[in-house]
Amino acid sequence: MAKRAKTPARRSKAYDEGMRIRRRWMGKDYVAKAFRDADDFTIDLQHFVTEHGWGASWGRGGLPLKMRSIMSLAMIFALNRPHELEIHLRAALRNGISKAEIKELLLHGAVYCGAPAALDGFRVARRVLAEANAG
Repeated sequence: MAKRAKTPARRSKAYDEGMRIRRRWMGKDYVAKAFRDADDFTIDLQHFVTEHGWGASWGRGGLPLKMRSIMSLAMIFALNRPHELEIHLRAALRNGISKAEIKELLLHGAVYCGAPAALDGFRVARRVLAEANAG
């Protein structure tokens, strides 16, 4: 098995900021697991997402992180990506987005994305909310 590169060849300011925001928003354990589970095929994707998604996008300023989170939830919902929706819903709850705001986002999205997306989105959200209430 090939040795895994756990850090990018050159760490940029966007990468460092992305790692800081990603850990804050998604949780240190989640981020550590993402890198730990990466192999020689997927490690570059973790670096790419950290630098470009979390650093260059989330870290650029101009919008509050809560607004970026709501926008991300809406886009992930529209793309019907239940796994990513689940992950971002957990982060949103941990970072101050309320159950009522999530409900409104999903209802509003139903108008533009359709009933199948709304049914899937509500199913995922109900599971995440139940887990959050149990824990």
